[in-house]
Amino acid sequence: MDFKEYVGTHKAEIYTEIMKYLPVKPPYEHYMIAREYSERQGSYRRPGLLFLCGEMFGAKKADLLLPSAAMQISEDWILIHDDVEDDSEMRRGKPALHKLYGKEIAINAGDAVHLAMWKIVKDYMERAGPKPGGRFFDYFYNMLQYTVEGQYVETNFIYNTRDMGKANEELYYRIIGSKTCFYSVYGPMQLGAIVAGEDQETLKMLQDIGSPAGIAFQITDDILDMTADEKVFGKQRYGDLYEGKLTLIILHAYKHADQHEKTKINRIYRKGRGEKNKKEIEFLVKVIEKYGSLEYAKKEAGRYGHMAKQAAQKYGSLLPDNRYRPILMSAIEELYMRKK
Repeated sequence: MDFKEYVGTHKAEIYTEIMKYLPVKPPYEHYMIAREYSERQGSYRRPGLLFLCGEMFGAKKADLLLPSAAMQISEDWILIHDDVEDDSEMRRGKPALHKLYGKEIAINAGDAVHLAMWKIVKDYMERAGPKPGGRFFDYFYNMLQYTVEGQYVETNFIYNTRDMGKANEELYYRIIGSKTCFYSVYGPMQLGAIVAGEDQETLKMLQDIGSPAGIAFQITDDILDMTADEKVFGKQRYGDLYEGKLTLIILHAYKHADQHEKTKINRIYRKGRGEKNKKEIEFLVKVIEKYGSLEYAKKEAGRYGHMAKQAAQKYGSLLPDNRYRPILMSAIEELYMRKK
């Protein structure tokens, strides 16, 4: 069984658990809107990693359902708010929530889902007991806090800095270190291990494995934004360029561009999403192609993916030798070999 198949075995029950916390009640329209991203469902990659590492270290399935539901529903409300901040067009193959109902309603819906998440966490804490429940809460809270900080750094660049000359790879890695590495990969892995009662040594090991895997995951996401079929990827092609986001791809292109190209890139990046036109995006794509920036990003994704595999091999003696171990290796590979 590979990781995708493993996630498929648990997705329905995690989804069912989430829906218990998003009731349909008056005002009905409010709750139907709040449920929409959860109903669209995502890849369930994050709760899948939590569930996988929990089972790998001996946690019971019944103890992993609420933590996994909290992990997934956190993604649902974060994406609602992110889409408003980025003015994204699509999410999970359909129009973004604010495009359907307006920004104010979308933000309110995100708040409702956010509240549901904390209710799930509270219920888990009561079930697990004060000490293990409190430990889970602290890690979960710290993960989300660091994620929100990363979102601030990215949003501040997009809306306030708007100058590629003031950006570098260090800034890029600061953003993805929180939003991707921690939140999307090793954070969920650690939370699963925490449910299983594992110690700090295990959590450090999972971070060492998950951090390079998370970098590979995000660079691959940057690549897919430019190359994937919209119907498969579920988001608008070139969305990062329209939104003015920092990616390893545009940073590489800007670094190698001549002065005239840099001036034009900055002029385009100073514009908001709705102000950019198709010709400007085509110019950015041509510069990226000219300097081989996609190829550079693919090499970096492969390099970090290899680092994650090496870390997993390094800690081989600490990873339980059970049926979940090869699934974890499959998950690490899937993070940067994925198509969506």
